[in-house]
Amino acid sequence: MSRNLHDHILQIASGLFYSHGIKATGIDAIVKASGIAKMSLYKYFPSKDDLVLAYLHKSAEKMQNMLLVGLAARQCTPRQKLLLIFEIFAELIASPEFRGCPFFNATAECADASSPIQQASTAFYESFCTQLTVLAEQAGAQEPAELARQLTLLITGALVSGQLQSNSHAMRSAYNAAEVLINCSVDNNR
Repeated sequence: MSRNLHDHILQIASGLFYSHGIKATGIDAIVKASGIAKMSLYKYFPSKDDLVLAYLHKSAEKMQNMLLVGLAARQCTPRQKLLLIFEIFAELIASPEFRGCPFFNATAECADASSPIQQASTAFYESFCTQLTVLAEQAGAQEPAELARQLTLLITGALVSGQLQSNSHAMRSAYNAAEVLINCSVDNNR
């Protein structure tokens, strides 16, 4: 039962953090929405920061799973996978529930670079860039780490644009730019 209550609290808090913002969502709102006692919340999450970090960890798992499932759904080369990632993110942006990247949103609300919240957001994007580096290496990129950084910039920029302007087709434009970068960096026979 305790794991279910933990997960229930985290699910409710995650939805509120994502839709209303971290600072705008107080503990009382989470307690009310989850239908639990405040002491129960504090039993599993001793502070709001602990709950926010759990939310970011859950968001990281969700995004990683989205990418893994999306990439596994099609048989394609590493070069094609680099572009497929843009299509996966385009689907995310097109979702009516899309309210931006949870890591960007958290970073914008917590400007202290030394905070665990900032560090969790940074860690997610470092991990994502590392995944792109591995794919770029597998694709035969001349400078895989540089290509991965460039692709990460395109994706993050398109995510922000997609948050600011719905139907902006930002990820399509990022895809087109990525294709040029990949063609310049990767042997077309791979």
